[in-house]
Amino acid sequence: MPRASGPLAEALARRTVLLDGGLSNQLAAQGCDLSGGLWTGRVLAERPDQVEAAHAAYARAGAEVLITASYQIGPGHPRAADLLHRSVALAARAAEAADHEVWVAASVGPYGAVLADGSEYRGRYGLSVRELAAFHRPRVEALLAAGPDVLALETVPDPDEAQALLTVLGETGASAWLSYTVADGRTRSGAPLSEAFALAAASPQVIAVGVNCCDPAEVLPALEAAAAATRTPLLAYPNDGSVWEAATATWHAPGTEPAWPTAAWRHAGARLIGGCCRIGPARIAALAADTR
Repeated sequence: MPRASGPLAEALARRTVLLDGGLSNQLAAQGCDLSGGLWTGRVLAERPDQVEAAHAAYARAGAEVLITASYQIGPGHPRAADLLHRSVALAARAAEAADHEVWVAASVGPYGAVLADGSEYRGRYGLSVRELAAFHRPRVEALLAAGPDVLALETVPDPDEAQALLTVLGETGASAWLSYTVADGRTRSGAPLSEAFALAAASPQVIAVGVNCCDPAEVLPALEAAAAATRTPLLAYPNDGSVWEAATATWHAPGTEPAWPTAAWRHAGARLIGGCCRIGPARIAALAADTR
C-alpha cells in the first residue's frame, strides 16, 4: 500500500484521522536504551531498525499518521541533518508497509526538548521570537527536504515559540499542525489559550491546532478554547496523565487512570486524535475501534 495519496488536510475535512502513540514508551517496550539527552534520538542514531519497528507497531494498531523520531534532534548535533532525514525515511518505510493509507508527520519539538531539562513544560527560555526562529529554521528545512506529508509543530509551551515556528513555516509553503502542551487551562508558560490559538487562526498553512502531552482532563476545555479562536480542524493527543520529573528523568503516574471522552473531543471539533507519552499500541487500537 503506498503512502496516503491525498493531503492530510483533505482527509480532515471529511473525517477523524487517527494519530499514533508515544514513540518513547514503545521503544522502551522493545528493549531500547533511551538514556541521555537525545532520548528517542539515541535510538534513531544507534538502532534505526527499532524506530521503524515502533512505527510499524502503531500502523498495525490502526494509526493513520506516524510522527517521526526527530523531536529532540537539534541543529547543534553533529549529525543533525542526517538524523532528521533518517527519521522521515524510517516512518515512510513503515507507512508504505502498512495495509492502509498512512501519512508521515515530521516532528518539530520545542527548543526546551533539545535542552533535555524539562523546560518544554515551562517555556519562556529567555530567547526572542527571532532567536527561536533561527534555532528552528535549519531543523524545519532539513525535515522538509526529506519529504514528509506534514510537519508536527508539537509540545509547544508558549505563544512566543509558536510565533517563531509559524514564522519559519511561512517561509516554506509547507503545511503543519500546531499543538500546545497545556496545564490548568493555560499554556505551560501560563499564557491564555485564546491568545495561543489565535496565532494558528492567522496562518493558512496550519491544517489543525490543539494540544498534546497533557493530562486528558485538560483536552476538552482546550479544544473549546481553540474552537472559539479558529475554524481550523482540531487535534488532541494527550499522555496518560503522568507528570514528567526532569531531575530524575521519570514519569509520575496518576493514582487513577483518567477518562478519555473522545466522543466529546470529536464533538468539539477534534479531527486528529491519538496519544503522546506512555500511550501505546493497545490504546491506539482501542481508539481505532472507537473512531470508526
